[in-house]
This record gives sequence, structure tokens and C-alpha cells, in this order.
Amino acid sequence: MAHKKGQGSTENGRDSNAQHLGIKLYGGQAARTGCIILHQRGTKWKPGKNAFRAKDDAIMAGADGKVAFRGRFVDILPSN
Repeated sequence: MAHKKGQGSTENGRDSNAQHLGIKLYGGQAARTGCIILHQRGTKWKPGKNAFRAKDDAIMAGADGKVAFRGRFVDILPSN
């Protein structure tokens, strides 16, 4: 019997694609309507004022303004 496996019979080489989760805009940064503030799995963060949750649980801006984090809530403070 051979003491090495034949070429191309490796068991490695399978890996999943990165999901790119996390905060995309931090507190104080400007956000435009519809822009993604953060990607998440589940609802660790919840939408606050002028923000909404997308189907994949991402938090998005509902109005132009600045991002503000308040506990577990993400708000968009309107710019005047």
C-alpha cells in the first residue's frame, strides 16, 4: 500500500465566505436615508428613532442625520 494519498485527494479546501457583519457607521458619523448602519444576526441592536430593521436584521437609516447609539438602540439624529 502507498504511504501517501494520491494527488488531489486532500480533505482540505472547504471554507465558508466571510459574512462581513458588524458596525459600518459609528456614533457621530453622517448617515443618508437607506444607508446601512450595521449588519447583525438576530437583534442584538434595535432600531430607534429614524432607523429601521431590514429583513436580514440589518439596521438602516430612515432619514438623513448623524448616528447615535443609546443602550441597545441605534438612533438617527436629524441634521438641521
